[in-house]
Amino acid sequence: MEYNHEHKADRIGWIRAVVLGANDGIVSTASLIVGIAASQIAPEHIFLVGLAALVAGTMSMAAGEYVSVSSQTDIEQAELALEQQHIDENWTAEVHELAAIYRQRGLDNELALTVAKKLMEVDPLGSHARDELGITDLSQSHPLQAAFFSAISFSAGALLPLLTVLLFTPVMLIPAVVIVSLLSLVILGSVSAHVGGAPKMKGALRVLFWGALAMMVSTGIGHLFQVSV
Repeated sequence: MEYNHEHKADRIGWIRAVVLGANDGIVSTASLIVGIAASQIAPEHIFLVGLAALVAGTMSMAAGEYVSVSSQTDIEQAELALEQQHIDENWTAEVHELAAIYRQRGLDNELALTVAKKLMEVDPLGSHARDELGITDLSQSHPLQAAFFSAISFSAGALLPLLTVLLFTPVMLIPAVVIVSLLSLVILGSVSAHVGGAPKMKGALRVLFWGALAMMVSTGIGHLFQVSV
């Protein structure tokens, strides 16, 4: 029997960006559409408002992801530079610091010190980055990748409720947008959980609950502040 060693941790970065972007695209656009539709706005304006939300949201997601992930990367690089300085200035202290970490994980004193010395000989900064700072190749962020996936997924998610505006009459618009959006959220949650190796039902219910809540609040506000345009 063949043993499967495959892990999905290398997918975490782009899965997070895709799920965040698509979920935000679906929920924010659908909530805006049902909110303004409930406020009795003229039907011809709804699509234009939704389209503007798609464009603005796509640019905002891309810029926001790039800036936030870049900030995280800057912090990681600063931490690595500081750790390299510590290694250069006091090698022995850093060896013992690493050994202390291994002792906390269950190694005896002699073995912990031996392992620390061996790892420091091979890759001193990498050893401290991984075991002291928790920075690995898998955990390090990629700003352009996150920005790209967030922008594309937001656009794809926002298109679903936006296209619904063109396919249904004003009378059926709100229930149609809600149904299409909630179904899209269920699919999004299930697929993203499957790709990441997590329980599909849990992922689907999570995005479904928060998406439904957002649209309920938007619809209520739209009814509360009814205006005609």
